[in-house]
Amino acid sequence: MKVLPFKIPKPEHDALVYQEDIGELFYDQLHQHEEIQVSYVIKGEGKLIVGDTINFYKPNDILVIGGYLPHLLKSDTSVHKQSKMLSLFFNKNSFGEKFFELEETKALQSFFTRATHGFKVISDKEEIEKLFLKLRSSEKLDQFLILLEVLKLASNSEYKSLSSFIYEKQYSDYEGNRMRNIFEFTMSNFNTNISLEAVSEKANMTKNAFCKYFKKRTNKTYFQFLTELRVEHATKLLLSKDKYTIAEIAYESGFKNISNFNRQFKEIKKNTPSDFRKDKS
Repeated sequence: MKVLPFKIPKPEHDALVYQEDIGELFYDQLHQHEEIQVSYVIKGEGKLIVGDTINFYKPNDILVIGGYLPHLLKSDTSVHKQSKMLSLFFNKNSFGEKFFELEETKALQSFFTRATHGFKVISDKEEIEKLFLKLRSSEKLDQFLILLEVLKLASNSEYKSLSSFIYEKQYSDYEGNRMRNIFEFTMSNFNTNISLEAVSEKANMTKNAFCKYFKKRTNKTYFQFLTELRVEHATKLLLSKDKYTIAEIAYESGFKNISNFNRQFKEIKKNTPSDFRKDKS
């Protein structure tokens, strides 16, 4: 099943779709689909944007992305030359409108609540990983039974939400393409001096119209989003085995000076870059 911008085609009679993504990159364009996506990352790491929030993914992550939740995975090929991910796609009505309202399945409701904003599974990962590795050699019925086991584990696991705000309307293809262009431009140029004029031009809008448009769809200004992206990139460099200086990290992340970097980093992470590095070492 090929992922297309804002739509996922699937076989007509398949309620559950199993997919393997293997290559140098994952699909790195902003997209959404009606299906809930549950994925196990085997190889690869990079930036993960879900809704309005910047995260990172890495090997052994279990990711859940709710239906119609815009997202992208930007692979870092400097770290891993190959990416591999196993995924299951389904929606809440795939097995009948009332299936997940039965007494036997009501215990899974917390999974769907969490999936609305997307989440990363923190505990019970080894059991879920083993289940994913069985999928390739399993018949359709067994894949369905494996899905239920995964949902049961994910419903009771410790977790981290992936997004804090959900735009209440589904993106049209036109709107989706516009947002995709904005995100692609930002992801490719975040460590440069991006001007409001430049990003507005990419959106084919005036500056004022763009500011209102972006704020309405992400609940934050464009430059708030850009700063968060830069800080998350800096976080990754601070945790890197290659010990960059704070000044190098500030520059590589798109900040013009160390004082501004320190201020923005502390505001978002509630810690200075130096203390963050010490705490995580």
